[in-house]
Amino acid sequence: MDEKHRAVPFRETSLLGRPSVLVLVYLSPVFFGALLMFWSELLIGKMVLPFLGGAPMVWTTCLVFFQTLLLAGYACAHWSMRLGPRLRVMFHLALISVSLPFLPIGADAAHLPPADADPRPWLIVWLTVAVGAPFLVLAAAGPLLQAWFARTSHPRAADPYFLYVASNAGSLIGLLAFPVLAEPQWALTQQSALWSWAYGSFAALLVLAALAAARGLPPAAADQPLGAAPSARDRVRWATLAFAPSSLLLGLTSLITTDIAAVPLLWMLPLAAYLITFMISFARRPPVPHWMATTLHPAAALPALFFWFWDIGAPSLMMIGLLFAGFFATALVCHGELARTRPAAGHLTDFYLCLSFGGLLGGIFNLLLAPLVFTRVFEFSLVMVLALLLRPAAEHVAGNDRRLDLLVPAGWFAAMLAVLLIYREEIIPQQPEVIGILSMLMAMFFILSQSRRLRFALIAAGLLFANQIVPPHKGNVVYASRNFFGVLRVIEDRLENVRYLYNGTTQHGAQHTDQRRLLPISYYSEDGPLGQVFALPSIDRADAVVASVGLGTGAAACHARKGQRIIFYEIDPAVKRIAADPELFTFLRDCPAKSEVVLGDGRVMLAEAPAESLDLIVLDAFNSDAIPVHLLTREAMVLYRSRLKSDGIMLAHTSNRYLDLTQVLASLAQDAGLSAFVRNYDPPAEAVSKSLSEAQWVLLAPAGSFAARILGADDEWSPLEADSEAPLWTDSFSSLLGILR
Repeated sequence: MDEKHRAVPFRETSLLGRPSVLVLVYLSPVFFGALLMFWSELLIGKMVLPFLGGAPMVWTTCLVFFQTLLLAGYACAHWSMRLGPRLRVMFHLALISVSLPFLPIGADAAHLPPADADPRPWLIVWLTVAVGAPFLVLAAAGPLLQAWFARTSHPRAADPYFLYVASNAGSLIGLLAFPVLAEPQWALTQQSALWSWAYGSFAALLVLAALAAARGLPPAAADQPLGAAPSARDRVRWATLAFAPSSLLLGLTSLITTDIAAVPLLWMLPLAAYLITFMISFARRPPVPHWMATTLHPAAALPALFFWFWDIGAPSLMMIGLLFAGFFATALVCHGELARTRPAAGHLTDFYLCLSFGGLLGGIFNLLLAPLVFTRVFEFSLVMVLALLLRPAAEHVAGNDRRLDLLVPAGWFAAMLAVLLIYREEIIPQQPEVIGILSMLMAMFFILSQSRRLRFALIAAGLLFANQIVPPHKGNVVYASRNFFGVLRVIEDRLENVRYLYNGTTQHGAQHTDQRRLLPISYYSEDGPLGQVFALPSIDRADAVVASVGLGTGAAACHARKGQRIIFYEIDPAVKRIAADPELFTFLRDCPAKSEVVLGDGRVMLAEAPAESLDLIVLDAFNSDAIPVHLLTREAMVLYRSRLKSDGIMLAHTSNRYLDLTQVLASLAQDAGLSAFVRNYDPPAEAVSKSLSEAQWVLLAPAGSFAARILGADDEWSPLEADSEAPLWTDSFSSLLGILR
């Protein structure tokens, strides 16, 4: 090595010459930087909710943005290692200096995108201004510090990947601390300030490590050979092994936020599992050996794939648990393969660059390609099949076994396809147990084939293809679409003469297809809470103006009478197209009220409405049970009241499988000086055939108003009082912990 690049050893008596101190110099900023990096992801993700709402693809876009910056940071670290010790230190000190003016993190939402425009370009620009520079420094620090440590004389310098375990541990702590500690205790502005001070401390730790690296620690491992350079095949395999878990992470995130709620507490669960698999795989003594993970992988992947085959009703928490198990096992196998094939420390930054590139490709596939190709979140199972091909192959495969790897799946698939085609209309829709029998046969083939990688993957692929033949939800899909905001399907039940609108697996309205088509059903029945409120004297006027945040099928329009005006605010352009298409639903066309649909986020669009112009505001903005938090904050309540007339009222649809929103509304009502009432609608048994659904609605009215007096005397409505622990949500403070069912 060139003499000027040779490390200058410290005296054995120096503090940095001690192995324990030397480890802390590098481990501390690695751990702390990773913690800050993932804390910032959740913090920024929540900051953007008031601007774009709680659509699953908002968080997916944030993830892809952060993965892109992660790749850029790894590229900076990889490139800088080609410089001399002092030049690389100066380069990263310059990066730190450039990032400091961007503190505190966050930005104003100036110039929101048009309602009918793709919000992703705007979101990417906003994220860049809000957190781009500090995040880039944090991203570069991980591989950089590991590479610097590898050039020391520490006994563990030859294998510095234990620092990668510390990095993922820091990331996990950051994820868990956000909902448990930071979110319940501090507002977003307070968190931003605290994060910025913590970033300053991290920068000081990084400077200390940089100065130590510049001086050269004793005797430098950089003087030793780097080892064999990775081949192109190695790099492709590393990127592919990183691609699969990354794509599965985003696919599972979309499923979870579609079926539960679009808030950070639930967004973080797949990411936490993802990080844990890295920690297990790169541990010095993995608690789950790689051979064991590979052996158990088929048993976990099988139920996850069956989720799609049993797609007949809404998935339960058990089904979501099975998806988590399949994802966790698959990520553990892929990350275990990465750990097994990792290069020598001299090529560490090259390795991490490939991992980051594969992770970014997974994000791009889910964000940009999958919504164009699939009308459902099909990429999760598709990539699960790909991951089955990434399992370690048998060391020796005979010619007959190779042929059987193709013939066995082909024979099984032909038999299953014949059964499905013959009995598709006669048996499958009415007797899902037939699918169970076929699934058990499928399980037998899986068990017999799990040691054969190609055979196992081909059988799994056949299972997914056969799933497309089975009609979901006991009806026919007459329309399906997917966009930035989720997956929409219109399903017709010809036995009941009812057409349903589904977002993900949650119903968002229905309509009869016969002579009863103008009769509101589902959650919106005439004898239910919505019908009762529309019949109030203060609302049942010819000149009444109603605003509904959320469109669905437009059933609310049939509660208004001729001459009244109802304005729907809908954030999803696809929902507007569906509700306005008379081939699908006819409420907007045929109901007597004058209906208008305004495209955009309800809160943003209501801000443009004239003051004191509305008699009733209906909050019905659900995205597969995902209630955008920004619609239920003190600031939102101030806006609603300013747009209502003096005796105007609000009605919120709070039916939710996982969140109890009644106390949130009770607290908001108490803060605003309003009276609150709740009604839990349970349709009579004889009305089940009318496709009526259980529903919970909360009404907020001025204290002492006519509406408050009427409902206060109605036995079906109960006064809603805020208890001592009721949360008061604001734009900068909200937490799910207190309202989980």
